[in-house]
Amino acid sequence: MKQPPAPSYYRATASAYEPYAALRGRAEAKVVIVGGGFAGLHTALGLAERGVRDVVLLEREQVGFGASGRNGGFVFAGYSLGEQSLLDQLGEERARALFGLTTAAVERIRAQVLRYGIACDLVDEGVLWANWFRDPAVLRRRQALLEKHYGVQWEWVAQDALRERVHTRRYFDGLYERNAFHLHPLNFAIGLAAAAAGQGVRIHEHTDAWQLRRDGLRWRVETDQGTVLAEHVVLACGGYLAGLRRAIDRAILPIATYVMTTEPLGDRLRACLDTRAAIYDTRFAFDYYRPLPDTRLLWGGRISIRNRSPQAVRRLLTRDLLRVFPALQGVRIDHAWSGLMSYARHQMPQIGGGDEGLWWAQAFGGHGLAPTCAAGELLAAAIAERDQRWKQFADYGLASAHRPAGYLAAQASYWWHQGRDWFKTRLEA
Repeated sequence: MKQPPAPSYYRATASAYEPYAALRGRAEAKVVIVGGGFAGLHTALGLAERGVRDVVLLEREQVGFGASGRNGGFVFAGYSLGEQSLLDQLGEERARALFGLTTAAVERIRAQVLRYGIACDLVDEGVLWANWFRDPAVLRRRQALLEKHYGVQWEWVAQDALRERVHTRRYFDGLYERNAFHLHPLNFAIGLAAAAAGQGVRIHEHTDAWQLRRDGLRWRVETDQGTVLAEHVVLACGGYLAGLRRAIDRAILPIATYVMTTEPLGDRLRACLDTRAAIYDTRFAFDYYRPLPDTRLLWGGRISIRNRSPQAVRRLLTRDLLRVFPALQGVRIDHAWSGLMSYARHQMPQIGGGDEGLWWAQAFGGHGLAPTCAAGELLAAAIAERDQRWKQFADYGLASAHRPAGYLAAQASYWWHQGRDWFKTRLEA
């Protein structure tokens, strides 16, 4: 019988590993983590590295099932909230400190891949931010802002130099962020899980946590086939809500984004790209893409309140692809998929807790690889060492996302920004 196509390129090329057994019966631990994505895995590994190995991690599906195993694979500093807004809201000292957490996380991920020998196709060639518009002001403003207030230098890439690397007339000038890279995110998640398990963390896949309550001085997590008692609970479910704490779930909007990969392109890839850097553009509704080791092009973009079918994703993203690289007309798309990200109204991660040992990390808003690493380190340090640095995120709490009305507001905002970008493009034509 013919097997159905793999739901994503990442799942089709995932590293083989022995599945982690579902939890059955009763278990006890110092910490129980709900969610086997990046936030949960980084927390688990951070705890183990600090000597706290009495940790249980519960995942309803498989490690990396959600956004952690479905995203574009870009690893760079920053948050969904832009650097100017962060500066306006917190002032230079606090904004720079929060931004610095993600810069450090980029370095930590590099080190993790090396230390634990994680085979995740890491390509340490930076990221290009390509200007969709003729007006270079957006590039100049961001370049100056990053250098003046955050101590970060992005290299100017003039139009001719950019077009030598990215063979399209769609872009004008650009900026190059050297301290950035891209990787196979699902294999990275699998590698983090292996590193944590190798230090004693007990991981249970296909384990649905359905109830959380206090039991004396500990927390009791009831699952479909067992129970965990623990001093601390970390909820790290992202856009795939656990339904364990209403105040935590209601604070985010699960928003879909779309990704696809082409067939292997061979020399056709070199005709489009003469760079191994990852690329995204300056629109609010930007495209993002990167070359893969097997000469495929991974292409992503758009956000929506709708989790579309692979056929619909393929249709939408192919149209976007051909606007940039018309020479790829007729290319076969081998994989197309969508996934849910978690967004907060304030566009910043929600990292907090401490009350009776209940913690959370969510709302990474499509910029998750570095911030989830930072979140895991902050929570691991808080639990293991009573470190208070997690309180830097106190201004970005669990404000209600007002579902379902929040979905309509988010979609309307996206369409408004998309329309503004379209109008600006038309004016420059």
